[in-house]
Amino acid sequence: MDRYALIIDLGNTLEPLPESDKTPTNIIEGCQSRVWITAHFDGERVHFQGESDAIIVKGIVSLLLRVLNDQKPQDILDSDLYFIKEIGLSEHLSPTRSNGLVSMLRQMRLFAAAFASQS
Repeated sequence: MDRYALIIDLGNTLEPLPESDKTPTNIIEGCQSRVWITAHFDGERVHFQGESDAIIVKGIVSLLLRVLNDQKPQDILDSDLYFIKEIGLSEHLSPTRSNGLVSMLRQMRLFAAAFASQS
């Protein structure tokens, strides 16, 4: 199975984001496709949800959620997402999708930083 097929399969496992969360506030700037990511903090761990209107990007969102969801804010900030480079994901994405990946990670870390200051 090639990488794109795996990413598409991951996207198909992503739970749909409620329509009420698909707001301009939750949209990730810098992505070619529309991507929404929300974050909630239960006082200990960050809970992310996300979705995209593009199938490959939806798979990338799913991949990031599998790694960063339900983690402590500081663990998210300290995370070394080396697997992105090791699996060659960035190399197989268009420049605009690579920029979108960076934007998604940046926003997830911004959420974590805000929550870290609360704990």
